[in-house]
Amino acid sequence: LGAERRARLPPGEMWWPLVGGMWAFLRAFKSGKPDAFIASFVRRFGRTGVYRSFMFSSPTVLVTTAEGCKQVLMDDDAFVTGWPKATVALVGPRSFVAMPHDEHRRIRKLTAAPINGFDALTGYLPFIDSTVTSSLRAWADHGGSVEFLTELRRMTFKIIVQIFLGGADQATTRALERSYTELNYGMRAMAINLPGFAYRGALRARRRLVAVLQGVLDERRAARAKGISGGGVDMMDRLIEAQDERGRRLDDDEIIDVLVMYLNAGHESSGHITMWATVFLQENPDMFARAKAEQEAIMRSIPSSQRGLTLRDFRKMEYLSQVIDETLRLVNISFVSFRQATRDVFVNGYLIPKGWKVQLWYRSVHMDPQVYPDPTKFDPSRWEGHSPRAGTFL
Repeated sequence: LGAERRARLPPGEMWWPLVGGMWAFLRAFKSGKPDAFIASFVRRFGRTGVYRSFMFSSPTVLVTTAEGCKQVLMDDDAFVTGWPKATVALVGPRSFVAMPHDEHRRIRKLTAAPINGFDALTGYLPFIDSTVTSSLRAWADHGGSVEFLTELRRMTFKIIVQIFLGGADQATTRALERSYTELNYGMRAMAINLPGFAYRGALRARRRLVAVLQGVLDERRAARAKGISGGGVDMMDRLIEAQDERGRRLDDDEIIDVLVMYLNAGHESSGHITMWATVFLQENPDMFARAKAEQEAIMRSIPSSQRGLTLRDFRKMEYLSQVIDETLRLVNISFVSFRQATRDVFVNGYLIPKGWKVQLWYRSVHMDPQVYPDPTKFDPSRWEGHSPRAGTFL
């Protein structure tokens, strides 16, 4: 960098050759005190909001304030996606984690309606409703204790496979679940492709996962060519049909990588956040009573002619939304995201050199007492009538 540019870097340290700060990072998270990693920088270098280190095999600047995160996320000229090599290879080069800005915008626009448009959500709701209900009954009838997170993951995986692939048979579902579980182990591992390392097994799992999805996709395209309709419309069907204003459609690689990406994002986050929301409500009986009363009031308002819940019913769940937002603030599974500087740029007065990676520490923002008073307290009421300032709820 040269002496002049080096002098303008954020405070910090690069730790050990090759490994960098990864040992300290992993030790903090495995200890059950994830905030200890950033706290060590704050303790030694003060509250500068940006620090330098060597993470995931790259020189990296850690951004820990709302203003810094907002600047990096909003500046599409100075920053592009910069996820670790392992994540890009496992999720796929045609997914959102790797594509350039213009292509990202095109794919995001094409996939928005198939994933969370009104028609799509309306179509997905009945299956979600019935699956959650039947799962709760099965747990209640079990007669003993259940391993709650494991059961939630099975339930959310069943829902997601149905949303993605409609009437997928049990063999396809089991093959997807086995491959996905192994793939997920390597998602944030160091990209070491040697026997015994998580990344190597995850690469094998991705190949199996892609093969299963490609097989289903080939069947769908062949059936369409013959004019055969499969009945219901799932996410794969919607992605096959999606086209932009110039009539361009998604190719097979794009569809598969988008499905793998959403499989990872939707399954892990849904299972974990449902578990933690349940834990927090169990620990706070008054909040549990209020959330339960809201649900019972909504159930009483549903006409007898209506089967199941509708999006209109969901929009009445104001207190439950506050519970979920507060859960996401406290235990957001996406505690950090990754960018890369396309040119020399300054954040909080410090230089981020061109080519360096940037880690946005969402968790540090969410646990900042200047942003959220008494941040370790679970308090859904902090969201009542509150619209978070840009960059403060990520």
